[in-house]
Parts: sequence; C-alpha cells; structure tokens
Amino acid sequence: MPYTDRNINSNDILIRKILEGVEHIYRTKEMQPISYMDLHNMVYNYCQNTNTQSQSFRSAISRRRTQTNRPYDPHDINNLVYEELYTKLKDYLKTYLEEIIKMAIEIWKLVFFQPLQSQVTLTCLQLINAERQNETIDARFIRAAVQSYVELGFCENFSVPYCIGEITSSGLKIYKDYFEVPFLQYTEEFYRREAAYLLVHNSMSEYLKKVKQRFQEEMCRVESYLHSSTLAPLIEKLEQIFILDQLEAIYTEAKTLLYDENYSDFAFLFKLVSRVPNTIVELKKIIEENFRPKAIKFIERISATAIDAPTEYVKLVLKIHNEFFKVAQNFFNNDEHFIAVVDKICRNFINNNVLTEAADNARKPAELLARYCDILLRKGSEIEQEVDQIMIVFDYVKDKDVFEKFYHRMLFKRLLCNVRESKDCEESMILRLKNACGLTYISKLQKLFQDGNVSKTLLDQYRIYCEKKKINDIVDFTVLVRSSNSLSLSASSNFIIPIELKQTFDSFTKFYMEQHNTRKLIWLHQHSKGDLQILYTDKKYILHVSIYQMGILLLFNKLSSWTVEQMQDETQIKIDLFLQVLYSLLKSKLIKCYEINHDLLDKGFNASYIKMNYTIHINENFRSKKTRLNLNVPCKSVEQQDTENLYRTIDDDRRTIIQAAIVRIMKARQTLKYALLVQEVIQQLSSRFELRIPMIKKCIDILIEKEYIERHPNEYGMLRYLA
Repeated sequence: MPYTDRNINSNDILIRKILEGVEHIYRTKEMQPISYMDLHNMVYNYCQNTNTQSQSFRSAISRRRTQTNRPYDPHDINNLVYEELYTKLKDYLKTYLEEIIKMAIEIWKLVFFQPLQSQVTLTCLQLINAERQNETIDARFIRAAVQSYVELGFCENFSVPYCIGEITSSGLKIYKDYFEVPFLQYTEEFYRREAAYLLVHNSMSEYLKKVKQRFQEEMCRVESYLHSSTLAPLIEKLEQIFILDQLEAIYTEAKTLLYDENYSDFAFLFKLVSRVPNTIVELKKIIEENFRPKAIKFIERISATAIDAPTEYVKLVLKIHNEFFKVAQNFFNNDEHFIAVVDKICRNFINNNVLTEAADNARKPAELLARYCDILLRKGSEIEQEVDQIMIVFDYVKDKDVFEKFYHRMLFKRLLCNVRESKDCEESMILRLKNACGLTYISKLQKLFQDGNVSKTLLDQYRIYCEKKKINDIVDFTVLVRSSNSLSLSASSNFIIPIELKQTFDSFTKFYMEQHNTRKLIWLHQHSKGDLQILYTDKKYILHVSIYQMGILLLFNKLSSWTVEQMQDETQIKIDLFLQVLYSLLKSKLIKCYEINHDLLDKGFNASYIKMNYTIHINENFRSKKTRLNLNVPCKSVEQQDTENLYRTIDDDRRTIIQAAIVRIMKARQTLKYALLVQEVIQQLSSRFELRIPMIKKCIDILIEKEYIERHPNEYGMLRYLA
C-alpha cells in the first residue's frame, strides 16, 4: 500500500480515538489522570506530526494560496490540520447536543406541558377577553405562553433550520392545535354576542364604525403578542361575524345612505365591506342603481330641446360627470372600484337616454358631440380647456366612427371659412383624437389639411395660367379642391350657373382638366358661397350669400320682377330647395311678394306659403343698420339630406369593416364555431363602434354568398375558410 494511504488510515484512527475520549468525558464516566494525559498527547501529536502532511493536505494548501493570492507560509499546513480537527469535534458536539435537547423537550412535554397546557391556554384566553372589555392586562404572560408553544413545535422539527420569520406550518402545529383553535372559538363566541348587542342598540353607521375599531384592535393584538400566522384566520372570522352574516342589513343601509346623499358614511361602509370577497359586486350594483336614475333625470329635463342643442346636451353631460367624480375624489379618494362604477354609469347614460329614444337613434350622442366641437372650433379662440372636456365625453361615446364622420364633414365646412386661428385649434383637436384612437382614425382628417395646401398651390398656378392666356373677365374667387375619397357629402343638385360666373367656372374647369386629364371635377354648389354688392340703394350693402341665393338675386339684373315658376326655370334648382332659398331671401326683405303675408314668414318655412304663379319683385327700398349682411344660412333640406347620406355611409363602412374582420379571423383560424366568430368580431371592433349581432350575422351570410367562407358540411355550427 502506498505511503499516503497508510498515513490517511493512521489519521482516521487517531481522530476516532480522540472522539472516543471526548465522548467518555461528556458521558461523565470516570477517567484516570493517566487517561487524560494520553488523550492530550494524542491531540498534540496529531497536530505536530509531520506525517500528516499528505498529498491531499498539500493540494488543499495549494488551492487556498491560489484563491487568496498569498505567498507560501510554513504554518499553512498546521492551520489546515487544526481546522480539520476542529470541524470534526464541532460535528460531534452538534449531534450530542441535539440528542440532549430532544430529551429535554420530551421530558418538558411529559412533566409540564401536557398537564398544564389547557389551564395555561384558558388563562390566556380569559385575559384576552378581559382586554377586549377594556380591562388592563399584563400581556407578557400571553406573549411568553405563545412563544413557548411556537418554540415547542420548532424543537419537535429540530432538523429544520430555526428562523422565527420562516417557521413552517408543521413547526406551528402545537401552537395552532393547542392555542389558535381555542382562541378562534373564544373570539367567535365573544364577537357574536357583541354583534347582536351592537345591532340592537346602534344604527348601522355606528355599528360599522365600532366594527372597524374591532378590526384595528385585533390586528394590534396579533402584532403585540400572538403569532403573525393567526392574523389571516382571525380577520376571516371577524369578516364572517360582523359583515357576511349582516350583509342584508348592510346593503339596505347602503341604499339609504346613497338616497340621502350621505356620501361620507357610505364611503366608510364601502371601504369596510369591500374588503370581503364578492361583496364589491353587490355594492357596485347599488351605486349604479342610485346614480344612473339621477343622471337620466337630468337628461330628461332638457330632452325637449337638447336633441337640436348640442351645447346644452354636452355641458349637462359634463356637469353630471364632474359631480359623480367629485364624489369619488372627495369621499372615496378615487377608489378604483368606485371609479369603475362611475365610468360604467357615465358610459351607459351618455349612450342610452331619452334623447336616443326620442331620435330613435342610438348614435345621436356621437353626432351631438361632433356638433358641439363644431360650435367651439368655429370660435377660433383659446379653447384648450373645452377640448379637455370634449375628450372626457369622447372616451365614453361608443360610436366613435359616427363622431369621426360628422367631425370630418364639419371640419370640411370649417376649412371653407379659411380661418387661420381655427386651423391651429383644429390641429390641436386632431392630435388629441390621434392620441386617443390612433393614426388610422384621423387619417382622413389629416388628408383634408393636405388638400388645403394642394388647393392653395393649384390656385396660384391658375392665376399664372390666366395671365398667360390673358383671361381678364373672371371674378375674384378662391377654389378648394378635395379628393372624393376624403369626402362623404351628397351630390350637388341641378343648378344653372349665372352668366356672371360662368366664364370663371369654365376657365378653371378647363385649366384643371389640362392639369389632370384623367380626373373628373364635380362642383359642390351646396357648399359654394360668395359676396354681392347692392348698387340700387342709396346705401351700399355687401351680402354674403350661398351660390343658390346669388343665382336668384342675379336674375334681377335682367328684370325687376319674376314669377316663381320663371325663376325656378332659369336656375333649375330642385323645387323644394328652391322654395327654401327663396323663403330666406323674402324673409331678409331683399325681395318682396305682394301675395304673401309677411307675418307668415316669421313663423318658419312652409312650402304652401309660396305659389308658383306668385310674382317676386326686387325691394328697391331695402334698409338695414348693417352694411355687411350674412344671408348664407344652411338650408334644412340640404342639411337633412347630408345627414341621412352620412348615416348610410356609416352603415356601409361598418359592414365593410365587419366583413374584413371576419375574413381576417377566419384566415388565421381556418375553422371556427359560429358563436366564437361572432364573439371575436365583437372583441376586435367594440372599441370603434357598438356592434349588433344581427349585422354581424348578415355580414357572415354575405361572405358565405361571396364564397369567402362556408358552413362545415360535417359539423353543425362550424365555419370554414375558403382560400
């Protein structure tokens, strides 16, 4: 056998003899002085013997020097030998002490714990109940008892490293079985008696305040002298006794507090009760049932006028919203659950109220909001605060596509006014819409601004064209050219352009077609306007009129009187529109008709007031305090037709969007159940507009007819994508 192996063997034998001697001492067996000296000499010789410097020791020393980056030290070998002997002695003593501790704990359990634990636990519980009744106690006794229960359980699991903060459930078994279980039973008995007493002798609000106080006291009690693991079952027990068992009475009180607008007490109730699982659902329902009728009543008060008064409607909506959120801020500290309920209420009453029922149009709120934006943005002043308020309502509006369509149409009309200040506000508003709905949502709005820049360049080129062609007999005019895909407006009705304007229209049309010979230029007369100057009165007036009004007034350059039928033949304006335009001019008293009682004109337009054989005269005695008169008031029939066309466009666009979503989903899934397809379409598109199941089903049927998808031949209710 190699020398190193023999050396290792002798070392092991020597250490074994040393440990036997140590065990002899700890077992308190008699040892002669000579035996002590032999043990001393063995330890001394083990530490000093150079033969212990085996290859393994030398390798260990070399590794240690490399790790510590130290030079060679002749004492390293001795240090390593001492360390090994110390480690073996320490391991021996640890095993020895564990046996002693287990033996001591077993004796303690048999002699002290088992005979006395019930008496100790009962005394602790009696002290705790005394403290609950406002008596002063010495909590040190309870703390010591609890600590002994915990440590006793730990010692039974001595193999687990001891750490108070990380005691396992098995280590707490004695504490839980002999203290926590009876503690919870005593607690339940005590608080059930107290709950019954409090409900009889106090109002529900006072009862809940005392309940909160008890919750705080018990949490402090656990922190003071009980184990932290007791907190969860203790709180669960209190919630069961004080809240869950009294829920019916608590919910009744919640309804009363909200009805009386006692928000401070309700907030206290809400915060206390909502800590219990599943109670928040019923509390939200109670809030909704109280707040929503209040909002509906506010809307009902203006229902007669608000359908045509967007400012009144939006301001009332904002007032209701602000009142609800003031309650959330002042009494609930913007609690997320309460905010969620208020959001749901606002979304509900804004999109479903008496106005939507009266108009028979669930999309009316989006239209009214767009009209309110139009009123504000026409001011062209600082409206940042108002824009913030608009975006609040916009977030709640379901049919955001309706808002976009109306906003787009009204933006076009505002841009016709060419107000520079308004454009700055428009860009700010569009940026807000982009942040809320993304770039796709505002792409057409941005296209309108781009068309405006193109129109300016085009007009400059036209003026250069007129100079080159020496075209001088044109009127001063501005033209706005918009691409047809950026507009959703009804086509212009028939109209014969007045001779005074025909040269200008023809020359620009020719110029434009030379520039873009593959395009078609369509004049939108219903959006055209201009200025006329009156020359037949002493005082010179400038009239701002629509092109239809201009066409009628320019007829009087030829004759001083016309019959209604003749004027309609000359202009070729559609009869119902023509009568409205003529009515507006008669009401302004620029022209007159002796057959019509002017008192009737003040009552509003009625086609029966004007007959085709009536004669219209120019009013040469016209007088007005103003020198500039705006007669360009939109005709109701044109506005109504545009609105109807816009809603038809919205419906068509929705069908296209839904069909595209269906194809997208089916292409990704290949096969999908009918109900799941409907559900996924709703999930994808609900942020854009409110979807209705019949429309989705109709779109699925259309795609089946177009052979994009088909019903699965072998599985009922299953759809399959066709490549």
